[in-house]
Amino acid sequence: METVALADVAAVLAEPSRAKMCLALLDGRAWTIGELARAAGVGPSTASEHVTRLRESGFVTGARQGRHSYVRLADPRVAELIEHLAQHAEQRPATGLKASLRARRLAYARTCYDHLAGTVGVAIRDGMVRTGLVAVEAGLTLTARGHDVLTGLGVPVPAGGRRPLLRDCLDWTERREHFGGALPAALLAHAVEAGWVSREPDRAVRVHRREPFARLGADLSA
Repeated sequence: METVALADVAAVLAEPSRAKMCLALLDGRAWTIGELARAAGVGPSTASEHVTRLRESGFVTGARQGRHSYVRLADPRVAELIEHLAQHAEQRPATGLKASLRARRLAYARTCYDHLAGTVGVAIRDGMVRTGLVAVEAGLTLTARGHDVLTGLGVPVPAGGRRPLLRDCLDWTERREHFGGALPAALLAHAVEAGWVSREPDRAVRVHRREPFARLGADLSA
């Protein structure tokens, strides 16, 4: 049974257009069918068929706002699966200047579903632990000082909910952990809104302001 289930999952992502859609959705945002069609290079009707397959397989979920229908990854576990599969694809040596520059941008800062990953993500984790904003002795815990620093930066600290506030997420380019969970998602959302960072179309993140991250103990001077 496990073999059959694994084969079914592999079959969903084996189709190149569906794989492109999943990679696009890995940025954590909700996409329309038309946007996914353009990302995958297929027509809207074909994209709709692929989304139906992804929804039936539990990869995506739908939402409606006004006249528009949106699609997003079902949950962080699905994002983590796709991120790890993408790891194997990205580990192949980049050929050409454009591919090499893209690989370097993704390695430095990128979105991992709805939180920061890459060199920047790992630096944030290291800094918050080193400066006592997060305690690790009995599991990942935001300290009172950490709460004060984040709220001072304007980052809303989520309260309650089913999703863990903090969890470790293995970073495939750094081979070390960055933070995942509800708090890092809130941090990224605020960082984009406040102009500290901006998203690139390929999941890369461009850092515009280092000072807020320095207050979290992250050294982004390199």
